[in-house]
Amino acid sequence: MINKVVAGPAEALHGLRDGMTLMLGGFGLCGIPENSIQEILRLGVRGLTCISNNAGVDDFGIGRLLQTKQVRKMISSYVGENAEFERQLLSGELEVELIPQGTLAERCRAGGAGIPAFYTPAGYGTEVGEGKEAREFNGKMYLLETALHADFAFVKAWKGDTAGNLIYKGTARNFNPMMATAGKITVAEVEELVPAGELDPNQIHTPGIFVQRIYQGQHYEKRIEQRTVRQG
Repeated sequence: MINKVVAGPAEALHGLRDGMTLMLGGFGLCGIPENSIQEILRLGVRGLTCISNNAGVDDFGIGRLLQTKQVRKMISSYVGENAEFERQLLSGELEVELIPQGTLAERCRAGGAGIPAFYTPAGYGTEVGEGKEAREFNGKMYLLETALHADFAFVKAWKGDTAGNLIYKGTARNFNPMMATAGKITVAEVEELVPAGELDPNQIHTPGIFVQRIYQGQHYEKRIEQRTVRQG
């Protein structure tokens, strides 16, 4: 039987070194690999390039790695909730590549699918398109965007089995599925880990072939990024 289970984040992150490129799943604070981020923080590796939809908030998620200056470059879409990110960007301490959200998702998906590049109209005629090849198709201009890959891809799922098959819950099925396919080593942390064969094959979102290491995470905070309530 295939068994990809590791004891915990310390074993799962074996081989992580300075200067590597990481993909981190999640959208806002939903579905982020909290335990793996905590281990990156503990290891103290530096000079990282982080590919993520957003940069967390100041005291949670990738935001904690920014506070400790472990991130050299962010490749992201939405970063408006992080004051430390803004400070480092404006001071020149942090290199940033901002990408339209759909383009970011497709660049990750392309990396996993073995597609080296693709054309998209998003960003043409803006700062996003500066320095990129442009081409006209059927009277409309498109930008050439290249695929993204990572040394490690860190994803978080609701359930997983010992063979690495994953099921995401609700909106946590965001950037996780495509990032899981685009890492040289994909590490999955799950809330519930079950024996192989217990998951319904029709419900699996990420097949185990894409996952190299899996472990059961602990103590998920599941924060709400923006809480809005009706006035009484």
